[in-house]
Parts: sequence; C-alpha cells; structure tokens
Amino acid sequence: MQAKAHQIARTILAGFDKHFAFFTEVTGAARERFERADWAGVQRLAAERIHLYDQRVREAVAKVRLTHAIGELQEPLWQRVKQAYVELLQQHRRPELAETFYNSVFCNMFDRKYYNNDNIFVESVADRARLAQAHVPYVSFFPGDRGLDSAVREVVSSFYFQVPFEDLERDVRYIVAAFRARSPLRAVAPEELRIDVLETPFFRNKAAYLIGRVTGGETCVPFVIPLMNNERGGLYADTLLVEGDQLGRVFSFARGYFLVKTPVPAATVDFLQRLLPTKRLAEIYMSIGFHKQAKNEFYRDFLHHLQASDDTFVVAPGAKGMVMLVFTLPSYPFVFKVIRDRFAPPKDTTRAAVKEKYLLVKMHDRVGRMADTLEYSDVAFPRGRFSPELLAELQREVPSLLEIEDRHVIIKHCYIERRMRPLNLFLEQASPEERRACIDDWGLAVKELMAANIFPGDLLFKNFGVTRSGRIVFYDYDEICYLTDCVFRRIPAARFPDEELAAEPSFAVGPHDVFPEEFLTFVTTDAERRGVLLDTHPELLDAAYWRRRQEEVREGVFADVYPYGEEIRFPRPETRARPALASSG
Repeated sequence: MQAKAHQIARTILAGFDKHFAFFTEVTGAARERFERADWAGVQRLAAERIHLYDQRVREAVAKVRLTHAIGELQEPLWQRVKQAYVELLQQHRRPELAETFYNSVFCNMFDRKYYNNDNIFVESVADRARLAQAHVPYVSFFPGDRGLDSAVREVVSSFYFQVPFEDLERDVRYIVAAFRARSPLRAVAPEELRIDVLETPFFRNKAAYLIGRVTGGETCVPFVIPLMNNERGGLYADTLLVEGDQLGRVFSFARGYFLVKTPVPAATVDFLQRLLPTKRLAEIYMSIGFHKQAKNEFYRDFLHHLQASDDTFVVAPGAKGMVMLVFTLPSYPFVFKVIRDRFAPPKDTTRAAVKEKYLLVKMHDRVGRMADTLEYSDVAFPRGRFSPELLAELQREVPSLLEIEDRHVIIKHCYIERRMRPLNLFLEQASPEERRACIDDWGLAVKELMAANIFPGDLLFKNFGVTRSGRIVFYDYDEICYLTDCVFRRIPAARFPDEELAAEPSFAVGPHDVFPEEFLTFVTTDAERRGVLLDTHPELLDAAYWRRRQEEVREGVFADVYPYGEEIRFPRPETRARPALASSG
C-alpha cells in the first residue's frame, strides 16, 4: 500500500508541475505583448490562463484513475497518499499551490463527506515563512552610492525591455521630484535609503507596473511606477504611487489579474502583503492570477472567522434581486449569492445563462468597475448560524441547491463577493455633496465599462455598490452583455398624438435594442439626482454617443483606464491621442 501511495502522490504532483509550467509560459508571454503594444493579446493571455487549472486537474484525475485503478475511496490508502505528498513537498518551491492542486484532484474524485483534514489540506502544512526567507524576490538599490537620481535610473532601466524609453532622463526627474513631494521619506538622506523592487514587472491591460518599497531607518514606504507603451516604439513612466490607498486601488478586487512571473509565489506574496497589510491573503493570491489558491485561502480564513465569531447569517440589506438570493454574515465583509430556482417576470433567463455572465466577468477586463467573485460548490455552513428567516427563504427560493443536515446547511453552488453598500441605499443617507460625487462616479463607471466593451444591461442604482473609498462598482451581472452586441437607437417620433400616450411602443423593438433616452426615467425619478446626471454625464442619454463608443471598440481602440487620478500623472509634451478615463477613486 505504501508504494502505491507514493506512486499516486507522484502522479498528482507531476500534474501540478505540468500546470505550473503552462501557467508560467502563458504569464511570461505578457512582456512581449506589452512591448508590441498588443493589448488584445494581453487580454487573451489573461483569459487563457484562467482555464488552465481545470484542464490540468481533469488530466490528473483521469491519469490517477487509469494508472492506479482507483475506484471507490479507500481512506487508509489516501491518508498515506497525503502523507507521501507532504514528504514530496519538503523541498518544493510552490508547496501551498501544490496542496491546493491535490485538494482539487481529490475533490473531483470523491464525495464531499470525505472533505476533512485527514484526506485533504483543509489546513496548509507548507512552511511559507521559510520560503519567503530563503527566496528573495526583489533586487535592492542604494541611493547612497551615487545619489537618488542614479538609483532611480537604475531601477527603471533594470528590466531590460526591448523597447527604449522615449525620454529616460525626463522620467527619472519626474519620479525623483514626485518622491520628494509625496513620500514620507523625502527628508531622509539618500545614504540612509534602500530601494527594493520586485524582480519582474506586473503586467495588466496597457501597463507594466514596477512594484517595490523604500526603507529608511524603521520607516518603509511602498511604491508603484506604472510604465506605459506610447504605441510608437517608446516607453514612459506615467506616475509614482506612494500612498497605501493608491496601491490598494492598483490591487483592487474590481480590477483584472496581473500577469507576473513568480517562481516562488509564497515569497512574492509575503513581499506584497507587507506593502498591503489590509489585503487578505486570498486577495493577494487572486490579484496575481492564482484563483484556486485564493479560494482555498478564503475558505480557511472564513472557517477561522466562524470559530472566532457568533453572529448569524442574514438576508443582505438592500432591494431583493430577482435572480440572486443574497445573504451575509454581518461580522464578515462579504456576501454570498445564490441563483434562485425561479425568476419572476420580466426576467427571462436560466441558471446556466447567469453562470455564463459571471464567467464572462471573470474572463474580462474589469477596469476597476466590476466586482470579482469566488465561485464555490458544495459549501457547508453551520446550520445553527442561520437566522430562521434566511433559512426559510433559502428553502423557498433555492431548494434545488440546498441540503440541510443535522449540523450543516449545504449550498451546492454560490458566489462570494466583497460586500459593498448598495448605491441606492447610500444615496438615501448621503449629503448633497456625496450624492453628486457618487452619481458623477456612477456615470464615469458606465463610461469605463463602455471602454471595456461592456454594457451593464440594468443601470439601476441598486445594481451598483459603493466601496469604502467611495468608488462605484457594478455587481449585478445577469443582464450584462458586450457593448458591440447592442443596437442603440433613438425613440422614433410619434406619428399621432395617441401614440405618445400608448402603454406599448408603436414601433418594432428588437431583442438587442437599447434606447438611451429612457435611461434618465429608468434610473431615477428623483429631481435632484436627475439634475446631477444631466449636469455631469448628459451624453449617456444620447444614442449617437453610445454608437461612437461602439465603433471605437470595433476598431480596436483600447481606452486608457487608470487605477489612479489624472491629476497625479506626469505631464508629457505631446497631446494624448485619446482622453484618459481616470478618477481619483
């Protein structure tokens, strides 16, 4: 039995190593796409990478079953397999990811009732602290050697891009000046500073982000330098970010995943977590593309929170959705979303179609305006933590996805998402200034989604949330579609007086027709809010504006959408070919 256990363990680990090799190959191609300004290619890489994991798990499951004649679960054998696997991971550089791969293989082979720590890695045994100490993922520079300007020049030019900088000396001056103006370490002498930069850039959309920290004495300040390709054979530094909340927006849950080579992920994650102490471990892994690891880390964190808390799951505040039943644990900053069994009119969709919409968002550039989700199957919740009202609603609305045991409520499929304040509720209690700012940012959010070829479908304020920083994020995806699939029309003029009063339109309406003139009435009946919308984004009510934006997308124009405000970008002598979409939120 011991020999067979070792053989099975080696088969699973070989499957993981194959997966990571493919993952690294796809991720590594981002540099070349960035250098060629192939933005569509960058997006294809990000989407392709998401599917790799499940493909390799299916391969590993098939190989274990076929090679080792595995049928029904023999727990003594698999407990030895797990122990043999632990031994194989002692010198592995990615043990935490390999543990998660093992869990995926096991859970695809056997029933949920066997998902315990004897059989899978509910708790990790990987020594990540040792990995972080043994593998330094950054390069250090010392301004005291030849001055701050020289150190910055070395930092920016040390990544050996195949595309030259359009004006390296100008960018060095900008970065140094911004450091002296913005950094808490601006008054520290250069000889007391050390600059640590992660050894590979983080690629996403149209930027390559250089990420690091500056230390001086006991003070440590994170920084990010976004590098841009001018699409004419030159690179330039766009700004310098040194504030924690600015870095938080770069790593936001509403933005796409970075493409970054991480030979020892635990070391890179450790470095990032020190820069972003408010980010959960799951969020860090998710941001660099390790989705399954993020799910594993989130579930561990969730189990620990349940042990340390005693509040009750309740229906989430806000207007009830026609497609999703949403509940939350007040002490935990996430919501759990379950697709209803039946949809009341006028909703005309299916569970499969809704899942496809959520996958679309997972695969797409979210430009900071669509919330990311973690998708789970067969989640066991403690039954005693459910309020009677919530349990009754689950039994009534999602019986096909529900199993109730003595101690657990099993939900067969759900999405987990960062909790936000619904925009409609926020507006009810906000000051006039806050309402104006949020409605303005709502309009900008819609425009940024347009730039990413996304039409939200349902523009009601209740389908958008307000983050802790006041940023507006879309989170209701059942009617989402590509902008280029829509037909934006003006409402035809009435031919007769009776047509203006008719309850139904007197003209034909196609399944993809959208009439922007109706948005104002549809979104809000409040006079003040309508006035703000007309004042800040009147073009959203113009079908011609939407058609122009469609054409830009069809022509392959990739808008500049930045995770920082326009006001902190470095000036450049030329006029930008396209206006940037950016906000300070």
